[in-house]
Order: sequence, then C-alpha cells, then structure tokens
Amino acid sequence: MLGASRVAELLEVRLLRAFDAGIDDLLSADGLLIGTPENFGYMSGAIKDFFDRTYYPAREKVAGLPYALFVSAGNDGSGAIQAIERIARGYGFNRVMEPLLVKGELTQASLQAAEILGETMASGVAYGIF
Repeated sequence: MLGASRVAELLEVRLLRAFDAGIDDLLSADGLLIGTPENFGYMSGAIKDFFDRTYYPAREKVAGLPYALFVSAGNDGSGAIQAIERIARGYGFNRVMEPLLVKGELTQASLQAAEILGETMASGVAYGIF
C-alpha cells in the first residue's frame, strides 16, 4: 500500500483484506492489486473466497479491469500465480504487469520491489495508462 499511496492525491487508494472486500468494492475499482502468500502451492484461502463470492456477480461487469499480482512464496509460487491468472482471465481482467514473486524470507529489496509495483500500478491507473 505504501507504494500506491505515493500517488494518493491522484486517486483513491484502498487497502482491503480479501475477507473484507466484496462485490461493491470490486465493481467500484479502477484497478486491482492482488497480494497473497503461497499456501500449499496455491493462493490463500481468503483470496479464493473473494473470487468465489464475486466471480458470477462481477464477471461481465469488470472486463478489462487492470490488475497486478504479488506472491510471497515458500516454494516456487508458480501454482498460486497460475491459479490466480486463470481466474483473472475468467473475469476478463487485464494483467498490466508481470507478477512479483518473492521466494523465501522477505528482504528489504523484496519490500522495495512491492512498493514499486504498487506505485507503478496506481500511477498507471491514475494517468489512464492501464
């Protein structure tokens, strides 16, 4: 959120836990930054729950919504990334950046990369690039 908040004067930036986000949040979004830990080679249950609750009510209303993804992985992260990208295609989301994959322990460099991802995503949405 820190990276995205750097351009908060240009757009509203909201940080929501997946369990707290719902259909109205998704429908009002101009962009979506999805973050998840890798759990058992898959996305978190909370992210999957969000997708389960919003997919059918939203899928025809959010086509083209720009999104980016970051994954904190204990393994290789590929299962979480593949699953989310497959679901995102079903919604019709538009991936605008390569997923950020952090393997192992979080470092200052990985946190900085996440900040850059958030700032780039927010800037792209604010300026109509995405």
